Amino acid sequence: MYSIVSVEELQSLNPFIVIGCGGGGEKFSNLEGIETVGFIDDDDTKHGKTFCGSNVSGSLIKTMEETDAKSVAIMLPIGAEGSALRYAVQAIDNGKNVVSSFRSLPLNDNISLLNFANEKNVTIKEISPRLDVINDLFGISPEKCCETLPKISYKPKAPVVFVGGTSQECGKRTTTRLLGKAADKKGLTSVVISTDEMGLEQPSDLNFRAGSLSAMDIPSAILGSIRYLEKKKNPDIIFIEGQSSLTEKGNPHPRGLSAAILIGASPDATIVCHRPNHPYRDPRGITEEITAIEAVEPTKVVGLSINLRNADSNMKSEDFESEFNLPSADVYNEGASKLLDSILKYLEENNK
Repeated sequence: MYSIVSVEELQSLNPFIVIGCGGGGEKFSNLEGIETVGFIDDDDTKHGKTFCGSNVSGSLIKTMEETDAKSVAIMLPIGAEGSALRYAVQAIDNGKNVVSSFRSLPLNDNISLLNFANEKNVTIKEISPRLDVINDLFGISPEKCCETLPKISYKPKAPVVFVGGTSQECGKRTTTRLLGKAADKKGLTSVVISTDEMGLEQPSDLNFRAGSLSAMDIPSAILGSIRYLEKKKNPDIIFIEGQSSLTEKGNPHPRGLSAAILIGASPDATIVCHRPNHPYRDPRGITEEITAIEAVEPTKVVGLSINLRNADSNMKSEDFESEFNLPSADVYNEGASKLLDSILKYLEENNK
């Protein structure tokens, strides 16, 4: 009822004042046939400048008075719902139509605002996530968009180590945990973040199932976890468990999850886990995973954790060390101290 389904609907509401000088505001103003007469942003460093060819102001009231705007488009990110609601009330109270993004102001959650628009005889509509299309395709869809966490910008104080792997079930959780134990034995204060509901073993500081989150929310969840634990523990080093693999064959669904965790971690160094002769996964291999990880994030793979559970009896972790020229260890039998030493050496040499 309140959902925009075509650009022609938007064109009928021209011209617009757009709230938000970011990606959403730029995309909206660049839609075919959209007329923009001003931008509003809460960042005062943008005021008096131009954005997408229009002036930027901090006052919606003033801009409405100075332009012939018929409508206001609210294109703010998740986490800015308070500002979005304030601007919507100002616009409606001044007789302007309102178009919102579901990220800014989901209308189904704002019945009073809908009633206010009806009283003022103005149009209020939402550029929705079109979950109805997904429902038509699959017969099922979420009740609402599952992208819910605010975007977080945070730079960790301690170095971050990501533990990735060539496949699912190759030893990432165990390796992450044992790296935390090895760090504790060295007298370091470590943080261990598990991104799986099975990450219940010590020394995990917290765990959550990253796969239950939107890929857009995962980096925020990772950064929020780091920020929280840095305040709580003031760690010397942080270990983050990855999920799945960037390159595993035959199972495309978790690969986006793996990339989202890696991007959220933005690690200083990385350990790659590998399980030779995996009984029910089909990894492309160590070289491919290292290449993919270092392409997605500016990190360095500094060691290999080798899970020899299904390996030939004569296979040893040293075989991988000579082949890939990286410190390698069977952490199940050798522990993770060798890999930790490689991490600390790399961090020291690169002053990270």
